[in-house]
Amino acid sequence: MSNGDEHPAPPAVLGSDLQATPRGATAPRQRADAVRNRAQILSAAELLFTTHDPSTVTMEQIAKAAGVGRATLYRSFPDPPSVATALLDEHERRLQGQMIYGPPPLGPGAPPAERLAAFYIAYLDLLRRHLPLALGAETGPARYATGAYGFWRLHVRTLLIAGGSPDPDALADIALGPLAPQLYHHQHNTLGIPHERIAQALSVFARRLLDPGRP
Repeated sequence: MSNGDEHPAPPAVLGSDLQATPRGATAPRQRADAVRNRAQILSAAELLFTTHDPSTVTMEQIAKAAGVGRATLYRSFPDPPSVATALLDEHERRLQGQMIYGPPPLGPGAPPAERLAAFYIAYLDLLRRHLPLALGAETGPARYATGAYGFWRLHVRTLLIAGGSPDPDALADIALGPLAPQLYHHQHNTLGIPHERIAQALSVFARRLLDPGRP
């Protein structure tokens, strides 16, 4: 599954003050504060990533927009891409659930070529709806280090094996290349290629990759 960028709560501070505090009275308050701060951070960051160039968003901007101190922000996230990844994660989890439990062709039960085409279309739709987050989260080598990418790679590799690919390990990353957020941004926003044409081209590519005898 995708990396949720969840971070464990800091260890409890042991001291004489806690000895006089009823058990369970401090930790729940700390957890409630952490949950509230995280929600504020993610809400503010999503607006920033949507309204600014994702590559220019800074931790200082996120902290200021969220109304939290920089130390509070850094306790949960080391950098802006990790904040974007946490936001994108929720959307990716829903897609992953559809791929595992949903009906074919996105879910199990369809031929490998049809499943790959359905995955391309579904992921392109995710990019269309959440491109600023994807651009902020998956920049450069960081794209390949996310748990989500590992899930997509395993899925595609499994389809390649089922389709009789001679080298699924080498081809899996190549097959995922067309889904890079920067490429979608270039094709759709810079070149002006309609989303539907990109989706159609990838559908044809998927079917020819896994069903080369198909016209």
